[in-house]
Amino acid sequence: MSVSMDITELTNALRQDLANAAEVGGEGMKAAAERLLMALDPALRLTLMDALSQAATEIGAQLPGASVSVRLQGREPVFVVEGAPAAPEPEPEAAPAFDEEAGETVARITLRIPEALKARAEALAARRGQSLNTWLVGAARAAASDRPHYSSEGFTGLRGRHMKGWVR
Repeated sequence: MSVSMDITELTNALRQDLANAAEVGGEGMKAAAERLLMALDPALRLTLMDALSQAATEIGAQLPGASVSVRLQGREPVFVVEGAPAAPEPEPEAAPAFDEEAGETVARITLRIPEALKARAEALAARRGQSLNTWLVGAARAAASDRPHYSSEGFTGLRGRHMKGWVR
């Protein structure tokens, strides 16, 4: 993730403050202040970049598994955050759902599976006209039961014995 920061506003504000202060000394002082600011603009930008880099280092030290750095993009600094993504915010707890078909309370879990397996499961669910969730619940029920299970791979009998072919 990267976030750009426009420091031109900061340098312009400093320029205005110096011009306002120089007005007390008359036109000559105001012109000298403007020339001085033009000469100091690169040094000011470098000083701001140094301060931002120090802040990024300190912030990065507080974020486990992540690093924060500042890079220049054109004339403007960009904060770059690399490393571990932020943990997702937990979902608010809701009242337990009820599965009318099974007649039982429904629990919510997070399942992490390989992308290829997810794609295959989605395709199988679509072929049956089911949502992925419904298909996964059915697969889990079949795997957890002592009943035989039929699939495109054949028949898995009790205790996981696998048989293929036709029986008369």
